[in-house]
This record gives sequence, structure tokens and C-alpha cells, in this order.
Amino acid sequence: MKLFLTSQGLNDDTTPHLLKLLGRKPNGLNVAFIPTAADYKRKRGFWAGNESARLEELGFDVAEVDLRKENEKSLNKKLLGFDVVFVCGGNAFYLLKYVRKSGFDKAIRDFLERDGIYIGVSAGSYIAGINIEPATWKHQDRNRFGLKDLTGMGLVPFVVSAHLDDANQDIVEDAARKATYPVIALTDRQAILVDGSHWKIVGPGKKMTVNTRKPL
Repeated sequence: MKLFLTSQGLNDDTTPHLLKLLGRKPNGLNVAFIPTAADYKRKRGFWAGNESARLEELGFDVAEVDLRKENEKSLNKKLLGFDVVFVCGGNAFYLLKYVRKSGFDKAIRDFLERDGIYIGVSAGSYIAGINIEPATWKHQDRNRFGLKDLTGMGLVPFVVSAHLDDANQDIVEDAARKATYPVIALTDRQAILVDGSHWKIVGPGKKMTVNTRKPL
């Protein structure tokens, strides 16, 4: 199982580490680009277009998959044609709602078992973990969608807190210390590289982990 969980996507600091995880050039690799988290408002968040363009710039072949229009059967069939699933950032609560409704939480496990690679950005990284509670810590997301169960997909045995910086570090550290689960907080220049049962934080700067076992 291979995952690449980022805070701000594929920038100059994180991209080289993804390329190492791929083990080959991106040219010819098919990416299922999931923008659902950026569609929680009437107008899609601008960052979705930026992330899609970045993938194409790197050489990936990108095709959009909207979870709001899918079900588990259609996803299982559709994902057979892809090498990588890229889950865009946006509102983590909205994304998790459609992850469950579409059956993506089940289909993605089959995809990963076939040696597919999962890339998450912010909300896309939150949902990969045990739960998405860190999305509430800095009030960066709003739960406007009646979501009461914040349990994530559990692809990794920790939770992710994205967009760590000097302005919110004290808030994140305090919340992480009170948490009963492992927490990994990422700056926008960092990512978590997961390969099987091993993981490591990549990118520059101090690595912030709470309640975690020693990484790779």
C-alpha cells in the first residue's frame, strides 16, 4: 500500500519524494483526479485547477472523477484504468460525506491492493487517516453538511493535521497533546510518504509528531 499525503500538494519540496515513490517517470501514468472537496461551494475552488495543471505539467495523464456522480460498482470498474488516485483539497467534511455515499472508502482499498498509489492534498490527506478531527482544530473547515461521524478511511494508523505554521502551532500542539490517537502535523512544504507499514515525513523543517511510533 503506497500513499503520499501532503498539506499543499506537489510543490518543489514534495514532488521529488513522490517521484521516488513512483519509481519511474510520470509520463504515461493515468491519474484519477478527484476534485470533490473543492466543489463544496457553487463555484469550484481555484486550487483544483492548479493541482490538475501541476499533474499534467509533470507528465501524468489526468482524468476527472467526481465522487458525487459515482457508486462503489462504477468506481471499482473505473479505477481499473488508473495508476494513481489524486484526491484534491477543500472541505474535509464535504469530501468525507461523498467518500461514504459513493463507496469510495471501499473501492480505494481494492485499488491500493492492486499496487495503485494514493495522493492526498489537505482534505484528501485528512480522510486517509483514523478521523478528520484535526480539520476542526484551526477552524479551516466548516461542518455545514450534518456530518456527525468523523471517522476517516483508516488507510493509515494516524491522523493528519495540514497547514501547520507559526501562527497556529500552539493551537495544533495543544489539540494534539489532548488527542488519544497518533497525530502528524505537516507544514505546506512537507508530506508523509507511506510504503506498506512504514511511513516517514519528507520535506524541510522540523517534524511534528505526537503519540506516534518511530517512523521509517
